[in-house]
Amino acid sequence: MARDPGRVLIFDTTLRDGEQSPGASLNLEEKLAIAQQLARLGVDIIEAGFPFASSGDFHAVQRIAASVGTPEGPVICGLARAASGDIKACAEAVAPAAHRRIHTFIATSDIHLEHKLRKSRAEVIAITAEMVAYARSLVDDVEFSCEDAGRSDPDFMHEVIEAAINAGATTINIPDTVGYTTPSEFGAIIAGINRSVPNIDQAVISVHGHNDLGLAVANFLEAVKHGARQLECTINGIGERAGNASLEELVMALHVRRSYFNPFLGRPSEQRDPLTNVRTEEITKTSRLVSNLTGMAVQPNKAIVGANAFAHESGIHQDGVLKNRLTYEIIDARTVGLADNRISLGKLSGRSAFRARLEELGYSLERHDLDDAFARFKELADRKREITDRDLEAIVSEQVQQQDGPRYVLQSVQVSCGTNLQPTATVTLRDGDGIDLTEAAIGTGPVDAVCQALNHLAQVPNELVEFSIKSVTEGIDAMGEVTIRLRHQGVLYSGHAADTDIVVAAAQAFVNALNRLVTGSQRAPLHPQKTALPVAELPRL
Repeated sequence: MARDPGRVLIFDTTLRDGEQSPGASLNLEEKLAIAQQLARLGVDIIEAGFPFASSGDFHAVQRIAASVGTPEGPVICGLARAASGDIKACAEAVAPAAHRRIHTFIATSDIHLEHKLRKSRAEVIAITAEMVAYARSLVDDVEFSCEDAGRSDPDFMHEVIEAAINAGATTINIPDTVGYTTPSEFGAIIAGINRSVPNIDQAVISVHGHNDLGLAVANFLEAVKHGARQLECTINGIGERAGNASLEELVMALHVRRSYFNPFLGRPSEQRDPLTNVRTEEITKTSRLVSNLTGMAVQPNKAIVGANAFAHESGIHQDGVLKNRLTYEIIDARTVGLADNRISLGKLSGRSAFRARLEELGYSLERHDLDDAFARFKELADRKREITDRDLEAIVSEQVQQQDGPRYVLQSVQVSCGTNLQPTATVTLRDGDGIDLTEAAIGTGPVDAVCQALNHLAQVPNELVEFSIKSVTEGIDAMGEVTIRLRHQGVLYSGHAADTDIVVAAAQAFVNALNRLVTGSQRAPLHPQKTALPVAELPRL
């Protein structure tokens, strides 16, 4: 990808680093749905996964490359350690894409060299040159990362970067792997690279960072001022530990304050052209899709996409906004795709209108999936007078969540509870052999009774670590969205569902989590002689 100092590339790693959030694992169809929406959003690069980690990751990256990596679409990237096996698997996975990239990395901090790699500085430089050259022999677009750059010796890191570029790297990524640096320090790191690496003009400088101190977005914006031209971020800022730099916050900061950032990109301050290719009106839709499919709710006070981002409670603020929105709003809500989303679909609406509205919202379902989603819609329309886009999004996200051939299917749930009554639930579950099994259980409440019954039926050991519920829309007939997280052998699995009956939603969410648990624990390795990489070996860029 050509280096354009007047533009900032957006590299989305929601499907790689974002998926490493505890409990945020996605199935193939969910990853594909997010990748398609990221393409509509207009990101420049999609890091689709870590192909060598498991057969599931490999096939997901390959499927995304084939379906989303069109000539007009984004670059499809895969992550690989600086090892020939990783790089070869990555090249094979991204091969179907028109624009493909291998992103390889090795640590450069003395902490990592001594305690993790157990290698000398000379060995790291040699490995970098060899593995970047190998990657470049397979693809034309190679990104190299200095893992833990924020704690690396600058002079040594400059040597590694120079060797990587000489070997064929076209992008150099500087990760603040542990979220340690401050904006002034991070900016100085980028400035030092521009000043001291003799061949840096042959590559794009990229940044990747975690939000452990809440400074990731500020660090990235400072890096842009000092020459970084690619930002590696995630939707809703999800990711390991405290998450990654948030895509929506970065893009909108560059959009709203472009007159401030223009001079740093060599543009007149009054220039109104956007600094990124992102279609901002797709931001809210993308945020909701990722939140629904990962089961990771967006906090109400989250910048740009939080429920309160454009809400005004103070009387003074309300008065000002009524007179002129600019008094207390720096962003028009419509800029990020937030608008009145009430539509005229109801119980008399037909399949064509339903499909057309889903396509307007960015969803494209196969015939069988459309039939199932339409049946859910008609069922909801019989119980709820007014259907909104949020209701449709809830229906479709649940539909996508069940694409992998669920091991268990909820058939029915009935509860009995009330004052002076012992909460009791009767649940029928269909297993993978098509056999219906029924169980009754008691609990501390109706949801607990349902979960107890489901556990008796499924016989899959797990620990319920989170149960959350929120309303999709306003009103007494609103759909309730339920997110459940189960822990099994130290790994979290999430389930998400929505229904006007929160007990039914809870039951379906629990079943979705159970299906993910079973699928995750049975995932096959990529190579027969290797098992899928354990969590401890997953990359921490």
